[in-house]
Amino acid sequence: MPMDYNDMNNQTNGGPQPHGPKQSNRGLVKVGIVALVAGLLGGGIAYGGASAINNANGGDTSYKNGTTKVANVTVKTNSDATKAFSKVKNAVVSVVNLQKQSSNSESGLYGIFGGGSSSNNSGSSSSSSSDNSLEAASEGSGVVYKKSGNDAYIVTNNHVVSGSSALEIILSNGKKISGKLVGTDSTTDLAVIRVKADEVSTVAQFGDSTAIQAGQSVLAIGSPLGSQYATSVTEGIISATKRTVPVENESGNQTGDATVIQTDAAINPGNSGGALVNLAGQVIGINSMKLASSSSGTSVEGIGFAIPSNEVVSIINQLITNGKVVRPALGVGLVDLSNVDSNSQSSTLKLPNSVTGGVVIMKVYSGSAAEKSGLKKYDVITKMDGKKITSQADLRDVLYAHKIGDKVSVEYYRDGSLKTGTVTLSESTSDLTNQTK
Repeated sequence: MPMDYNDMNNQTNGGPQPHGPKQSNRGLVKVGIVALVAGLLGGGIAYGGASAINNANGGDTSYKNGTTKVANVTVKTNSDATKAFSKVKNAVVSVVNLQKQSSNSESGLYGIFGGGSSSNNSGSSSSSSSDNSLEAASEGSGVVYKKSGNDAYIVTNNHVVSGSSALEIILSNGKKISGKLVGTDSTTDLAVIRVKADEVSTVAQFGDSTAIQAGQSVLAIGSPLGSQYATSVTEGIISATKRTVPVENESGNQTGDATVIQTDAAINPGNSGGALVNLAGQVIGINSMKLASSSSGTSVEGIGFAIPSNEVVSIINQLITNGKVVRPALGVGLVDLSNVDSNSQSSTLKLPNSVTGGVVIMKVYSGSAAEKSGLKKYDVITKMDGKKITSQADLRDVLYAHKIGDKVSVEYYRDGSLKTGTVTLSESTSDLTNQTK
């Protein structure tokens, strides 16, 4: 199930495209010329047509029908959506990932045709650059969510800032400032950037993502296709409040699963890190990715995903405090019981017919909290910390509400019998081996 992580990467446009006014302005000039020519041609055609008609009528100009007027606007334009957008729009920024480029390199049409050097934002040559020169590698979005003293903080996606040598922030008023990376978390695909507070005018407020409902109207705000379309807004609904989707690293390998909000609000390359907003003007999610096509290759529209705000808040607070996220884990590989066929539930798991939800342990990592507590392969967890577990998303919510070292009760079925136990949560580390029990 291919995922489109919506940072605006220049390589998707057929090759590196330096970011800056020059390229954008060239495009605008082309559009301007085409529009001007079209206007002239259209005017000429319209004028000729009118002349022919007048001639056919013997040149009579006594008709007085040019009295059409614009009717008064009666639609209420100050809607909840416009109010919500106005409340948040100035807190949404563009995030430009700057990376070092190799020296004496040519790119785009200049390199293909052996032309001269292109110019960067300041007008200086950049195509025959030194090893220390920086160029835009990708663009995404971000949300200013906090001001504290001289600093302001922006949340974005980890994949937006990944590999950056420096970060450029383009505020909603178009001003460009530098940003400093505070910390990242690849597991949740979140990152925090620090900027000078005196440049920031608006701070967004987070809403409670546990209070959202399917069918609820939402807005997605960000910079689709880069800063040229900064502060674009699309409207849609929440399609699902909790959807478990696979997470892949930059190499395309699945690293785990994420529990996300699904929405049909249009999310495009460049929207990553932008805000998913309720009609109260609160950020309820950080836009992260979209489903571009199904496993069969079928093109997909209207399936985008956002990281829930409650999880965002937990992660960014840890990133500011520690620069990283340390989370508790069981140290197991799981599959939702709903994905196990009924025959296997009966013959392999030996579950009673009354058990309809839970998560199945498919592997136990050596040295993990699960191994130390006695959990084994094919155990079916149905409760943890007194809370009903029907999916991996439920289990993750329970785990992430605790700290490393906490003791958590667990109920599970083994060979058809209900058992109880206690797990002492340990840190999820790369020290866990691939040896399974």
